[in-house]
Amino acid sequence: MSRCAILALSLLALPLTACLTPSRDYHGYVADEAQPREMKPGEDTRSSVLAQLGSPSTTSIFDENTWIYMSELQERVAYLNPKVKSRSVVAIRFGEDDKVEEVVEYDETAGQIVNYASRETPTRGRELGFWEQIFGTIGAVQLPRTDEATPDNPTGRR
Repeated sequence: MSRCAILALSLLALPLTACLTPSRDYHGYVADEAQPREMKPGEDTRSSVLAQLGSPSTTSIFDENTWIYMSELQERVAYLNPKVKSRSVVAIRFGEDDKVEEVVEYDETAGQIVNYASRETPTRGRELGFWEQIFGTIGAVQLPRTDEATPDNPTGRR
């Protein structure tokens, strides 16, 4: 093969490499300067955590004194479903004196799969079979109304 043919093939194949480069998406809290895990129990207070980290991603449902900072990194290659590369959940619990009592960090290995109840709500009426669904409306269809003048309605008005 000549050099021109090799060069042409490589230039044609170059855009295909962009399909193989994963795109990264960051979700949730993105730390600027201070990391949530760097908060020191007994030293930092609620106001210093708010000043350093900003508002939390969420607060605990059962305890208002627990702030949660969540972040996740996903990678997607071409048209495939995104895959979670890293996930971090940091829970900061405050005491009665608004000082940090505990800082707990969770990652993607600490998650659990939760089964949900697959109960269905029954509906009224009967269940239609396949052929009833296909042919059930024959004879029940109304013809479209027109404003044509007919012998019974010479003006075409209704």
